[in-house]
Amino acid sequence: MGDNTGAGIMKKDRVRLIWMLRLVGIAALFAFGAAIMPEKWMVETAEFLGFEPFPDSPLTFYLARNLSLLYGFVGVLLMVVANDVDRYLPLIRILAYCTIAFGISQAVVDTMSGLPRWWIVGESLSTTMGGLVMGWFAGRNR
Repeated sequence: MGDNTGAGIMKKDRVRLIWMLRLVGIAALFAFGAAIMPEKWMVETAEFLGFEPFPDSPLTFYLARNLSLLYGFVGVLLMVVANDVDRYLPLIRILAYCTIAFGISQAVVDTMSGLPRWWIVGESLSTTMGGLVMGWFAGRNR
């Protein structure tokens, strides 16, 4: 017999889920800064990570900035959802499945793009594991 609240999620798992959503949400909010980052910093960061040369093209900077905006808005969504997990529990479960699918898709796209193995594993594995953990916390009690 657990201490159940709201939509049936145990209190301990509810708190863990809230903190996970908040931590990932806060981290994703930093992407807004990358959207307005000077182009020189983008080029220097890419070189630091070993991705050179960074293409000096309006399309490249457009894609980098828009991806950052997308991640930032995902952060906003996660912060909103974290404030009322009982209400948004069905959405959180869907987000967990989508995050797992996104992580697997990242591995495919990163591989097709010729990114180094450390990038592919780090990005796709952390995303997939995040989705699994989110799903675990959200799905503990139905």
